[in-house]
Amino acid sequence: MPNIVVPTLGESVVEARVSRWLKQEGDRVNVGDPLVSLETEKVDVEVSAETNGVLASIARREGEDVKIGELLGVVQEGAEGSATAAAPEPAVPVATPAPAAAPTAAAPRSTPTARRVAESKAVDLGSVTGSGAAGRIHKTDVEAAIAPAAPKPAPTPAATATAGRPEDPRGEKRVRMSKRRATIARRLVEAQRTAAMLTTFNEVDMTAVMALRERHKETFKAHHGVGLGIASFFVKAATSALRAFPQLNAEIQGDEIVYKSFYDVGIAVGAEGGLVVPVLRDANALSFSGIELGIRDFAKRAQEGTLTLEDLAGGTFTITNGGVFGSLLSTPILNPPQVGILGLHKIQDRPVAVQGQVVVRPMMYIALSYDHRIVDGREAVQFLVKIKELVEDPGQLLLEN
Repeated sequence: MPNIVVPTLGESVVEARVSRWLKQEGDRVNVGDPLVSLETEKVDVEVSAETNGVLASIARREGEDVKIGELLGVVQEGAEGSATAAAPEPAVPVATPAPAAAPTAAAPRSTPTARRVAESKAVDLGSVTGSGAAGRIHKTDVEAAIAPAAPKPAPTPAATATAGRPEDPRGEKRVRMSKRRATIARRLVEAQRTAAMLTTFNEVDMTAVMALRERHKETFKAHHGVGLGIASFFVKAATSALRAFPQLNAEIQGDEIVYKSFYDVGIAVGAEGGLVVPVLRDANALSFSGIELGIRDFAKRAQEGTLTLEDLAGGTFTITNGGVFGSLLSTPILNPPQVGILGLHKIQDRPVAVQGQVVVRPMMYIALSYDHRIVDGREAVQFLVKIKELVEDPGQLLLEN
């Protein structure tokens, strides 16, 4: 009987958690049917049937942690499933509707967070309409399907005394960390413990970029089907600066420095389960429209939970934009084994001195966190100055690239 095992999960991923069984013991399965969803530190992975038959047994239950190659269950080839194993029913006239059978099909497509909310609130996902691609159900869809419950009255002193065990009306809730959140926590602590991490800051006058976007936004969107955002200017500027300062496009392996001759830029994206960093491959060779389309696709698939392990693998440098959430200034944490990360922030009108005059300009603080083990302070500062110069004079980006 073919075994269902934990598949190879991608670069550096060795463990997963059984998130949800999509079939139950005794269910009929066909080749390609998704059987079980595994939650990894990066993305969710569905394991599909490799043969026709019946799901004979489930070895690992929902919530259990498993490693690559471990047994999840067994499919019995050629057997009849629970839907056909029962004694035959009496013949029913064609005109008479048959009674509804217990559902054995795969559960509706949904994100892990949506499933957790549905389970905690006893909501049937089959009754929820998904707003994502191909009807995928998101957390907000489940919440919208939950009828607002009447607020519980605060316990009175008399009721508390009657109960005989005082309870704090404020309450608390314990929730097990997801694999992704636990991994984020571990990697952030490791980054601070293992790297000599420092951060340098600068500010960028965004006047020229914003004026250029205003002049060309309609034409750009008409030609490419996507808006011209801020991020593409910084991706282009970063790849130019990385060529000038290759130490920031490197990593440490033992007692060696490995310099990369390619520029795969990770773009930090917020998702329901935590921050993910999909990678723009060969970002230096991408056009502005290619960058914008790539970032839009990453953001969409991060919300849908459809990013793949290949999307997240590798990366030589990372850009994170806390400005979309209103952050004015922050110190980004390195994404090991990378040695540099660029933090963007909110654009805000501020008075600045220009040629002896005080004027109001749209300004952005930028931050570069770097590993001081292979990047000197001088190089880090010059790297950030290079980005500032390119963004403040975006015409240079055409010459640099």
